[in-house]
Amino acid sequence: MRKPLGAALLALAIAGAGAAPAIAAPVDTAGSFGKGVDTETAVSTVRDAVTSTTESLSRTLNPTVQAVDFAGTVSLSNCSGSVVRFPDTEDNDPALVMSNGHCLETGMPGPGEVVVDRASSRTFGLLNSSGSRIGTLRASKIAYGTMTDTDVSIYQLTSTYAQIKSRYGISALTVADTHPVAGTAITVASGYWKRLYNCNIDGFAYQLKEGDWTFKDSVRYTSACNTIGGTSGSPVIDQATKRVVAVNNTGNEDGERCTVNNPCEVDESGNVTVRQGINYAQETYQIPACFGVDNKLDLSASGCVLPKP
Repeated sequence: MRKPLGAALLALAIAGAGAAPAIAAPVDTAGSFGKGVDTETAVSTVRDAVTSTTESLSRTLNPTVQAVDFAGTVSLSNCSGSVVRFPDTEDNDPALVMSNGHCLETGMPGPGEVVVDRASSRTFGLLNSSGSRIGTLRASKIAYGTMTDTDVSIYQLTSTYAQIKSRYGISALTVADTHPVAGTAITVASGYWKRLYNCNIDGFAYQLKEGDWTFKDSVRYTSACNTIGGTSGSPVIDQATKRVVAVNNTGNEDGERCTVNNPCEVDESGNVTVRQGINYAQETYQIPACFGVDNKLDLSASGCVLPKP
């Protein structure tokens, strides 16, 4: 997870994309967890300046990287996210937005806590392929949220997929229902920063421990995905299939062992590995089995292994 950027945004604006990742805060809270940011006007102003700088730099250094764009991603007040659907989703189902559990406006769920069917009117800025904000989507509820085993939030919207497509010309990103594969070329698409990070899946952490939280079977990136504050909740997209295989959430910032902002890997024998500067995501292939007809959450469904309340 990442701390709010605060004054560090000014340094980032000057230095470009090289700043360390930072931890997310709940919408109305100054301090928290993950790759999120605060919501002050000054932050938004600096964010816009950095967005312009980093986009220009990215195009200069990587002119041929066009495999994935921003269509279907969203910006939250403190994080990133995406409009998602599952392989069996219908166009007239209520649309869903996926982000991190630590990005919830209600605050970070504690270890073992699962949020289900909680009313929400949170808004999301919908982006088109070039990263321009073209509309505002609104939640009707938090369908699911947790930081136990994984770090995910799923919001149900007041709009259907068909309505979003008709009004904005944007299709949802499809969440893959199979386990990601090491070596896969991926893009972490941040709607908050309007920035794309391209790298590969380096491997998987049996357990990823960070403060009081433990995540299971986490995706580890190669070093090229040096994600920063505000990228929490970004979809991790397989460049070949264009399907979402994970949700971006954390990284080891200072080389510390198993502390907040410094997750450590723990293998099946209990051996601990610290990888300073390496970032991680949580797999999403297990989520489709938990949503049925009309995109209704069913944690008792066959194949659903998400933590239950």
